[in-house]
Amino acid sequence: MKKLLSFLICFLPWLISGFIFKYNALFYENLILPKFTLSPKVISFIWILLYILIAISIYKVKSKHNIFKCSDYFYVLITNYLANQLFCYVFFNLMSPLFGFIMCTVTLVSSVFLFIESRNLEKGASYFLIPYIIYSVYAFVLSLVIYIINF
Repeated sequence: MKKLLSFLICFLPWLISGFIFKYNALFYENLILPKFTLSPKVISFIWILLYILIAISIYKVKSKHNIFKCSDYFYVLITNYLANQLFCYVFFNLMSPLFGFIMCTVTLVSSVFLFIESRNLEKGASYFLIPYIIYSVYAFVLSLVIYIINF
């Protein structure tokens, strides 16, 4: 039970932006989207899977290290978390593809650094972040193309 609670503490914060910042379907549907854009339902499903993998990675690191004392890991994790969570706000609430692209860039760069820092602490934990990096590359390219073709 303690392990489940500890995992949930790692997982639940990643869902916050989805509850606070709602998906603006009207704004999204009015954008010109590239052909390689996934449907919103598929994107939502992928993010939930990614959040589970990120939480597993954090849980594995947290199980063997005090993440508050591993300052490089902690700062990269916080940067990545904030960029990830702010994307919904800047893209859907501010309706800004430019700021969305900036958040995607920060998320991609910080996810690579998060992988490196995780690998330095717990090699096995870093493997759970590989799908996150791959999807962050996709999101980066998608947000760049959306910005270019719409503005």
